[in-house]
Parts: sequence; structure tokens; C-alpha cells
Amino acid sequence: MAVQKISESLYVGICLKIGTPLQVASRRDMVDIKEMLNNNKMLKHSSKLMISGSEREGFRLNSDIDIMRWPNNHRVIWDFSLCQIYSTPELAVILCDNSESPPGFTLLWLPLERTRPTVSTACIRMHGGLYISSSKYREIRCSLSNIGSTIHGPCSSGILGETEYDIAHCFVSDFWPPSASSWIDRCHSWPPPHVVNDIVRNGCHFVAIGHKLENHADNEWRISFSMADFKLAYSMNHTQFLTYGLLKL
Repeated sequence: MAVQKISESLYVGICLKIGTPLQVASRRDMVDIKEMLNNNKMLKHSSKLMISGSEREGFRLNSDIDIMRWPNNHRVIWDFSLCQIYSTPELAVILCDNSESPPGFTLLWLPLERTRPTVSTACIRMHGGLYISSSKYREIRCSLSNIGSTIHGPCSSGILGETEYDIAHCFVSDFWPPSASSWIDRCHSWPPPHVVNDIVRNGCHFVAIGHKLENHADNEWRISFSMADFKLAYSMNHTQFLTYGLLKL
């Protein structure tokens, strides 16, 4: 009985610090609404954003905000045969070239050499093809961000009002990386199959930073699973979520 009372008191105490199930659900709804409204505004700029990090997961542990932003008129593919899916002239196709990159990283090649001005200025010639340099793209996007932004890892970082922000300017793929296919088979008891299917169906992102110890550190891109991260957090029960929160603390 004593252990049960201690456990209940501990649960209540952690909820006061991290949030009750109702508070966490409400926070997530607010982030979803804010993201939807922002994306409606950004339609004319042909770009899209996703709020990520702790705020998206439902925590309110600090005041900073993490955002991923990408051009909605570019798509990354893993095989050239997928080009036919994006046959419209409005979309620029980017092909992964990970032949010289370590796991989790890749070069981004424009096989049709068709892109938009904001991306073309970050392109370089390699191996006889046109590639997007992560370091150049990061610098260009940072210069176009809010005044006072600085480069922090793959992000443009700064302070807007009283809020610190990290904006990762990236590219998106509608396809799950073939190199991560083994993860799908490892999911037996958790997360449930519908969550796994949803994660795989939504693909991944590529953030502008390379492997520091490789030959193409300035030009490589890191594969990001930020969307998968928050979908996994959403699938936790509240006790799991609180335990996850304790690890963050």
C-alpha cells in the first residue's frame, strides 16, 4: 500500500512538471493549428514548414522553438525511375547519391538540372553533375532569415522577441529511405502497425549538414526523421510520455 501511494504521488508530481494527459493533448492541438495557419500563409511562397522538437511533442520545458522549412516545389527521390511520379514542370526532382556517404548522409543531385533560383545559387559541379551544396544552401537561407540569425548546426538560429528559434532549411522526400527499411521489421510490440505505416508513408527530410569526418562534409545532407520522432511521441501512453520527459529533464 505504501509503495502504491508513493507511486501515485510521484505520478502526480511529474504531471505537475511535465503535464497531464489533457494538457499535453491540448498543447499538441494548438501546435497543429499554428502549423496549419502558417502553412496556409506560406502557400504563395511555395514553401512549407513543420514545427518539431519538444514543443511539437507536447512538452513545455523551455521557451525555444524548432522549425523545419522546405521548398514545396522540390522532391527528393531514391531511384531515378521515380521521376515519372513528378512529371509536372512545377516540381524539381532531386536524386539521392549516397555512393560516397556514410549511413544517414547523402549527396543531393539534380539529374535534370532543373531547379529554382533560391536553390540554383547553392549548386556546385561534382562528378560531372549538378549537386546542391549543404553549406552554401545553409548560408544562403540564413542570410535570408530574420536579421541577426546565425548558423547553428544545420539551422538558422536567433531570437525573435523573447523566443529563441532554430529553423532547419531542408528538403523533403515522400519516400522512406531504403537504408532504414530494417527499422520497419524491428517494430513488433511497439509502435503499433498503423503508426509504423503512417511514419513510412510520410517519408523523411534532409537537413543541411554533412558528416564532419567525410570528404564531402560541406556538400552532404543528413537524413532527418523529425516527423517520425513526434509521431512516436504521440503514440506513447502517458506513463511512457512522462518517462520520456524525465529523460529530457
